[in-house]
Amino acid sequence: MTVGAGITVSDGNLVVLGNSILSDVHDNIVITPAAGDSLTNGGFIGVQSDGVGSRRVFPVGKLQGLRFMCSFRFKMWWMTQRMGSCGQDIPFETQFLIVEGQNGSHFGEGSEDGAGLSALYVVFLPILEGDFRAVLQGNENDELEICLESGDPAVDGFEGSHLVLVAAGSNPFDVITNAVKTVEKHLQTFSHREKKKMPDMLNWFGWCTWDAFYTDVTAEGVRQGLESLEKGGIPPKFIIIDDGWQSVGMDPTGIEFIADNTANFASRLTQIKENHKFQKNGKEGHRAEDPAMGLSHVVAEIKEKHYLKYVYVWHAITGYWGGVRPGIYESKMAYPISSPGVNSNEPCDALTSITTNGLGLVNPEKVFSFYNELHSYLASAGIDGVKVDVQNILETLGAGHGGRVKLAQKYHKALEASISRNFPDNGIISCMSHNTDGLYSAKRSAVIRASDDFWPRDPASHTIHIASVAYNTIFLGEFMQPDWDMFHSLHPMAEYHGAARAVGGCAIYVSDKPGHHNFNLLKKLVLSDGSILRAKLPGRPTRDCLFSDPARDGRSLLKIWNLNDFSGVVGVFNCQGAGWCRVRKKNLIHDEQPGTITGVIRAKDVDYLPRVADDEWNGDAIVYSHLGGEVVYLPKNASIPVTLKSREYEVFTVVPVKTLCNGATFAPIGLLKMFNSGGAIKELKYELERNATVGMKVRGSGTLGIYSSSRPKRIVVVDTEEMKFEYEEGSGLTTIELRTPEEEMYLWDITIEL
Repeated sequence: MTVGAGITVSDGNLVVLGNSILSDVHDNIVITPAAGDSLTNGGFIGVQSDGVGSRRVFPVGKLQGLRFMCSFRFKMWWMTQRMGSCGQDIPFETQFLIVEGQNGSHFGEGSEDGAGLSALYVVFLPILEGDFRAVLQGNENDELEICLESGDPAVDGFEGSHLVLVAAGSNPFDVITNAVKTVEKHLQTFSHREKKKMPDMLNWFGWCTWDAFYTDVTAEGVRQGLESLEKGGIPPKFIIIDDGWQSVGMDPTGIEFIADNTANFASRLTQIKENHKFQKNGKEGHRAEDPAMGLSHVVAEIKEKHYLKYVYVWHAITGYWGGVRPGIYESKMAYPISSPGVNSNEPCDALTSITTNGLGLVNPEKVFSFYNELHSYLASAGIDGVKVDVQNILETLGAGHGGRVKLAQKYHKALEASISRNFPDNGIISCMSHNTDGLYSAKRSAVIRASDDFWPRDPASHTIHIASVAYNTIFLGEFMQPDWDMFHSLHPMAEYHGAARAVGGCAIYVSDKPGHHNFNLLKKLVLSDGSILRAKLPGRPTRDCLFSDPARDGRSLLKIWNLNDFSGVVGVFNCQGAGWCRVRKKNLIHDEQPGTITGVIRAKDVDYLPRVADDEWNGDAIVYSHLGGEVVYLPKNASIPVTLKSREYEVFTVVPVKTLCNGATFAPIGLLKMFNSGGAIKELKYELERNATVGMKVRGSGTLGIYSSSRPKRIVVVDTEEMKFEYEEGSGLTTIELRTPEEEMYLWDITIEL
């Protein structure tokens, strides 16, 4: 028998808190207790072996008859989710696995009346050990396997004692958080999201040039895009100038990659400064070396004219898709070799092109100088941050550099040091970076793209996108704030995408072409000062959605929950009909006409709602539906049905009910016309001693809604006379109209007497 905290291998079974999770466990599997305050029940899975080989696969034991959800890389750059109930359902390149270890209520209470056994959630995290990276996969015998690889044939010795952390408990979100914090303490190579500085651009509306212009972006196009949004009353406060601004070129013998709406992956960076399109009076083939004629003149102009707060630009982690032209920054040609696990999943045009043409890899010992020179130049031009793309390419280049883990750690350490020196707001967005080499090496980077791109012209992609960002966030959100990507505000699926961003806790930005906007939609996301009502956490699927498949099973809705300061928010989406096909290795529509689905909403869907309620909260809540416009009083453990057709959505604001000293009940809903209504309530105080008075501070303008079981006596806004209000006797909905404030981030000081 080998023993971890609450975890044992006994009689051939991996037993977690008394529940058998894996059977027929191999004799060479050992468990080491996990140390640390974060985790009560956890241990590391290791293997006893000869410790030789640059790539080894070790069977652990059989997983059968237990539901699971995993996050795996379906292509080199990105993860998506898969659900199953046996080991052979676990794909190659699985980086996160959560298993339902015990039947029972998915709310950890066994049944609606609280009787019965608590649910048990068991998390498996394959991690880094020395110069090796572990990942999970299944085999045809239903065995869970550990694949261990270094990415360098010369790096072929390993210990094998701490390969996978196993953790368990009754709250899945707490188990995952505590598990990642335990790995953080064990590895000491990365930091948990809660310790990181979040860049302020997350709190403002933005615009990205990519889907508007692709690599044809110009300084004039940037001006047009900003002016177009500003004219509609939705001023962006940050911009990402995506791929297309850099000085790049192909080798004379290079094989050009030509495709619609994408880059030429055969090109390499030829120098760190901008190309002619971003120089004043620039002409192709000619350079003005005066810095005042370069990027700085564009940045200064758009910041001054459009009151932009932040300007970011794009670059690849290796400079450009094909790296840096050899000879610059000691760059040398390297040819990617991807792992068998990646090769078994979806092929990628970018990887194929880079493998064919090679990549100019900056000497890892000199890469800080490269980053610092690039970033200091950008900072001197007024740039505030960078979107660093193509990050996973490093895992294919480890040969000759001590392996994939060592190379990733050198690059990420240098990158973060340069960001810290040049962009004080921690201005970095990590992209195409869904491998654990990078995640477990990121001490400072705080924002990560959550899924494959928004593909405006691919009908299969939209429901897939929402499901993927939500499920990927379960894992990624422990490391950074996931970024659910740009979208088009004028698009058949625009509201669907917009509603998801509102509950994601993420940045909200569009990639509209100039003149192609839906301002009515944007006004549900953006306040008049360009700020957004961002929820507090990374948005994740509700507990009862963890093991259902809302893209493929034909019966499940996807519910995504988040918290505000004094309320919760739940977005509900019908995502059925399309998914990543494991046979054809691509996204496909498998049901052209998915059916209407009915599910339920309850206060417990907002898992941490008690954290924003007071100690006396009895579990009753007010639920406000954004599209339905209905206010429902929901007693503890009660539910309301929600019915959605294919590709439909709804957003619910969930507010704990407070009983006041005069017996009246009260709940602040927020700005009713915003997707995340409750995000507007920033302060809330109750006078309980003498009279029933509520004080609130509220952001934004428009219709403010509150619930009150009795008609308020009066409502006063500080510095304003008594406000007129409307009161609905049946629902208790009380509304007042807030005018547009003159100051940015203004807080209305409101007193309600009941």
